[in-house]
Amino acid sequence: MQESSVRERYAAGAQQQEAALCCPVDYDQKYLEIIPTEVIERDYGCGDPSKYVNEGETVLDLGSGTGKICFIASQVVGSKGKVIGVDMTDAMLEVANRNEPIVAERTGYSNVTFRKGRIQDLALDLEQLETWLKEQPVDDANGFLALEEKTQQLRESESLIKSDSIDVVVSNCVLNLVGNDARKQMFSEIYRVLNNGGRAVISDIVCDEDVPEGMQKDEELWSGCISGAFREDAFLQAFEDAGFHGVEILKLDKDPWQTVQGIEFRSMTVCAYKGKEGPCVEKNQAVIYKGPFKSVINDDGHAMERGFRYAVCEKTYNLLKRAPYREMFEFVDPRTEVTTDTKLFDCNSIRIRDPKETKGAGYVETIQIGSSCCSPDSSDGSCC
Repeated sequence: MQESSVRERYAAGAQQQEAALCCPVDYDQKYLEIIPTEVIERDYGCGDPSKYVNEGETVLDLGSGTGKICFIASQVVGSKGKVIGVDMTDAMLEVANRNEPIVAERTGYSNVTFRKGRIQDLALDLEQLETWLKEQPVDDANGFLALEEKTQQLRESESLIKSDSIDVVVSNCVLNLVGNDARKQMFSEIYRVLNNGGRAVISDIVCDEDVPEGMQKDEELWSGCISGAFREDAFLQAFEDAGFHGVEILKLDKDPWQTVQGIEFRSMTVCAYKGKEGPCVEKNQAVIYKGPFKSVINDDGHAMERGFRYAVCEKTYNLLKRAPYREMFEFVDPRTEVTTDTKLFDCNSIRIRDPKETKGAGYVETIQIGSSCCSPDSSDGSCC
C-alpha cells in the first residue's frame, strides 16, 4: 500500500507541481540555468547531495524523479563523468527522458541516463521485466513461477546496476518513502553497487522522536515524506549496520521543515563510505589521533586517546589517510618498509605501538643537525 500510494502521488506530482512535497533548498543557480523549468518545478527534494560529487565520477541518483539532481551532477562530473538516475514512476521518467537531450545540447555532452527500477532492488531492471511480461503475461500459477524465475535471472545476468560500479550514490528525500520491511535490503543494495572506496551522500527527512504507528499507517503522511522519516540516530545506524564506515552528518537543518503532533521533521545530509573489506596485514605502521577531543571511539569500537601512537594494520592505515579521517591523524611510517614476511594483524583489539617497532629494534643512531635551526626542512634559513 505504501509503495502504490507513493507511486500515485509522485505520478501526479510529475504532471503538476505539488508544494507540499517541497522542502526549501539553496541550489547553486549556475547549474539550474540550463535545466528546463518543468524539471525544476516538478522535482521534489530536501537537500542538494550534488554538492559533494567531483569531476569525472560515476554517480547514481536513487529516486531521480524528473532529473534535477542528475542534471546538476552531470555538470559537476563533466564530460568524463557519468550519471545514472533510477526511478519507479513512469510519469517522472517521461519528463526526465524528454528533457535529457535538451540538457545534453546545452552542456555539449551526453552523460545522463535514466532507468526504471526500485531503489531497494537495484539489480532488477523493470523495463526489461515489463517487456518480458508483454510477451508472456501471467494468468496462472505456472506463469507466476515463470515470472519469479525470470526476475531472478534478470537480477543475476542483466543487473540494472552492477556491483562495485558506482563512485557516489546520491539521493534526495527518497529513502524515507521505502517501507520498513525493505529498508535493510535498500541499504544493502546501496552498499553493493558502490566500488571500494566509494561513498553514499544522502539527503533525507529525519525526525527527533519515533513516529507513532498510527501516523505510519497514514498514506498521505507517508507519501508526503513525514511518517516514514528515520529517527536521526537510526538513520546513521542504518548505514553502519549495512557495513559503511566514516558515517558523518554533513548538514542538519536547525529549523524543522514540519512539526506534526510535537515531532519535528527536518532535512539531514549524511555521507558514508565503503571500503573496510580486505585482510589486515602488519606493516609496523602507527597513527596518532590529533584531537581536539581527549579520546574518540572508532567504528570498530576501539578508544583512541589524543597523542598516543596506535598500532594499525596496513588496510586501516591507508583507510585513515583518506576522507573523512585524514585531517584527524598524524601518520607514522616504519623507518624500513616491511615488504617481506608480512603477518596478519589482529584488529579485534587496539594497542599502543612501541616506537622501536616502527624505527626497528636495532636503531640506536645519534643524529646531530649541523645548523642552529631546529627544522631541517626550513628553506628560508629561519629558525623555530
